[in-house]
Amino acid sequence: MNIRHTFNLWGPTSLAVLFAASLATPAFAQSADEQVDSQQAQEINLDAVDSASQVASRDELPRGHFRLPETGDIVGERYTVVVEDSSQTLLDIARRHNIGYEEIRMANPGVSLWVPGAGTEVVIPAQYILPPAPREGVVVNLSELRLYYYPANNPGIVETYPISVGREEFATPVGITRTTVKVKDPAWAPPASMRREAAERGDPAPSIVPSGPDNPLGEHAILLAMPSYLIHGTNKPDGVGMRASRGCIRMYPEDIASLYERLPSGTQVNLMDAPFKAGWGADGTLFVQSFPQLEENVGDFEPIRNAIDRVTALTEDQVEIDPEQIERAVDAPDGQFIALFGPGAPEIKPEPVELIDEIELTAAPSSEEKA
Repeated sequence: MNIRHTFNLWGPTSLAVLFAASLATPAFAQSADEQVDSQQAQEINLDAVDSASQVASRDELPRGHFRLPETGDIVGERYTVVVEDSSQTLLDIARRHNIGYEEIRMANPGVSLWVPGAGTEVVIPAQYILPPAPREGVVVNLSELRLYYYPANNPGIVETYPISVGREEFATPVGITRTTVKVKDPAWAPPASMRREAAERGDPAPSIVPSGPDNPLGEHAILLAMPSYLIHGTNKPDGVGMRASRGCIRMYPEDIASLYERLPSGTQVNLMDAPFKAGWGADGTLFVQSFPQLEENVGDFEPIRNAIDRVTALTEDQVEIDPEQIERAVDAPDGQFIALFGPGAPEIKPEPVELIDEIELTAAPSSEEKA
């Protein structure tokens, strides 16, 4: 698989210098009242953001938290909700339930993003196959547009949140890195390429954007040990769950605020790209999920072969799987769960055999006919 890798080092970039300055320089800090005002300005309708209490009421865990299964690889559940407020968008509902843009769109192909309408039933695809990676630290699955965190001080829990990653021309790299510095109310230095583009449009960008509602980094940033890449918030939360950044990992403001408080510096971060996932349910059902492959990571990657190898590794050739089912999953990368085998899989009925109603027998010509 031809995937771009990045060195695990931190260089003296202007971004790092700027963040260091924001830690030490009060000019970029906000007062307590300003922080409250900024937080309120970033929040959408609270009715669409109170997912922490919603999730807590469902399973007594905070937003994004799930108990690791004793057996198997699957957490969460898929459920539906009914739109009660006609002013809500599908993106409001997605944020309320810890779901990203592409996730909610793919799960509800016939529902309007902007005007789903009161009474509309909306699918919440809050069920996840854990990524095929060691369950430690932070795991970011780029194709899935989702981050997983396995807290070392709470080994029975996994947290997962929707994210945005780099758009094609600014693709987020893959590789193993770690968290370094955490910054509250960061200032932001637009990269030189962005400033040039803005100048060409006749709208010059500032060299430094202080913290506040106009800062695209939001109120929290976690630096990674690779130059210029961060996990951070955003002042445009509607874009979470799509390819929208210049390579950084964006999160909903409430998600990065929670992670910021609990994620230790020095935590390993595994940036991976697994568009096809397979895993066992607690009842012994084998499920698969497929997501759109990131174009920059295609190279000589063979999606069907990769999917078959993944399923084979899980079943150890002890289970007979129809390869056509795997192929159909790869050809329709919509993130939906597909049961391949086990109690949850649909029963495959044998095709009926057609009976021959008439059999024509052709007698061999006699010797007299031949004569």
